[in-house]
Amino acid sequence: MQAKRRIGLLGGSFNPAHAGHLHISLEALTRLKLDEVWWLVSPQNPLKSASDLADYTTRIALARDFTSHPRLRVVEIEREQGLRYTIDSVTWLQRHHPHTHFVWLMGADNLAGFHRWRAWQRLAARIPIAVMDRAPYTLRALRGRFALRYAAARVHSREAMDLADRPAPCWVYMSIPRHPLSSTWLRKTLGSAAFLRHN
Repeated sequence: MQAKRRIGLLGGSFNPAHAGHLHISLEALTRLKLDEVWWLVSPQNPLKSASDLADYTTRIALARDFTSHPRLRVVEIEREQGLRYTIDSVTWLQRHHPHTHFVWLMGADNLAGFHRWRAWQRLAARIPIAVMDRAPYTLRALRGRFALRYAAARVHSREAMDLADRPAPCWVYMSIPRHPLSSTWLRKTLGSAAFLRHN
C-alpha cells in the first residue's frame, strides 16, 4: 500500500515573499520529513488592511521566484476557488487530496493571535500544526489562548518528524535558526523595492 504524501502548508499574504519564508519552508521539509511545502498566497488576509497590500500578481510572481526549489510550490486555490479563510482552504484541500497528510506551518507571531482566526478551534481539530520560533514572540505565543487550550495536544520537538501522520489536534513548537527578514520590515525600509528578490 502506497504511503500518503506529507505536505506542509504555509499560508499568508507574502507581502512580499522573502528569504525568511524560504528558510521556514526548508526547515519544515527537513524537520517534519515532508515531501513538499505549498505556499498559499492569500488574495486578501481578513485580519490585515487592504491598503497595505501589493497587488496579487506582484506577490504571486515574487513567491514563484522563491519557490524554484523542486519541493516547494505556489498553490493559488484561494484565488481560484474564492476562499477567504484558512479553515475553508484546509477543508477544500483535504477534500480534494484525500491521500495526502497536510500540516499547517506558521511562525510564533501567528500563533500568538491564532484565536482571532475564523473557526480556530475547528481548524485545530482538522490539521496538525507546526509552529516555528520567531523573536520576539516566543513567550507571548506559548502563553496565548491556543497554547493553553491545546497544551495536552503539544508534541515534543524530537517527535516532529511524524507530526503529519498524527491525528489532529496536535501541534509542535520548533526552535529553528532565526532569519532576520520580515515582510513588514522590507516594506517599511525599502518601499516598492521590497518586491524585488532579497536573499
